[in-house]
Amino acid sequence: MKDTTHTGVPVIEARGLDLTFQTGDGPVHALRDVTLTINKGDFVSFIGPSGCGKTTFLRCIAALEHPTGGTLTVNGLTPDEARKRRAYGYVFQAAGLYPWRTIAGNVKLPLEIMGFSKADQEARVRKVLELVELSGFGGKFPWQLSGGMQQRASIARALAFDADILLMDEPFGALDEIVRDRLNEELLKLWARTGKTIGFVTHSIPEAVYLSTKIVVMSPRPGRITDIIDSPLPKDRPLEIRDSAAFIEIAHRVREGLRAGHLDD
Repeated sequence: MKDTTHTGVPVIEARGLDLTFQTGDGPVHALRDVTLTINKGDFVSFIGPSGCGKTTFLRCIAALEHPTGGTLTVNGLTPDEARKRRAYGYVFQAAGLYPWRTIAGNVKLPLEIMGFSKADQEARVRKVLELVELSGFGGKFPWQLSGGMQQRASIARALAFDADILLMDEPFGALDEIVRDRLNEELLKLWARTGKTIGFVTHSIPEAVYLSTKIVVMSPRPGRITDIIDSPLPKDRPLEIRDSAAFIEIAHRVREGLRAGHLDD
């Protein structure tokens, strides 16, 4: 198991980040003065009300949106340069698997686009399917798998080219609570095994507290950071930890940060 202890090495750095979209109805201020450092091996959750800029910030890291003010670096590079160097994998809210390709074929797709050899593709697909506990399902089609298994396949696809950063945009939001709990446990195990740096968007306070080494609480639009919580919880976290006093205290602080963001609006 790789050690996911904080290294203090900055991977993602935002300084005074602003983003304003120009629309037919006038400017929309999505992000305002966002300053944040994410270190190597961190598991950082972003939580806030709908439309607060959580996903927008993740998309800025991935160079899918471009800030209109401030600075943002990924591994010391611009997000565009980091994207070209395959610095991250991205998991969207929906699994987004092609129904005409098998699970292995879906996972293999980015490797095909990037020009990996056939042998390397096969080896990587086997490795990541095992990592997300889908060994033996490579020949199945998406419709033959449950929603939770499809989302695990989506995670495998994002891991296939072994980027150090994994960006996850509310990947379990559409799943029922039992499946979500199971995938939360599996994601923590995967994070411990791989040592990835993870940015994770969620609307769920328990999910944010359970998963994260750092929780970023955001206000309603324009998205601002109202609190950054460094979690004191141990790295090994059974689901039962959610009944502990420490867990409940962190959840209370997150709730207070969300409330403060609304009052400041």
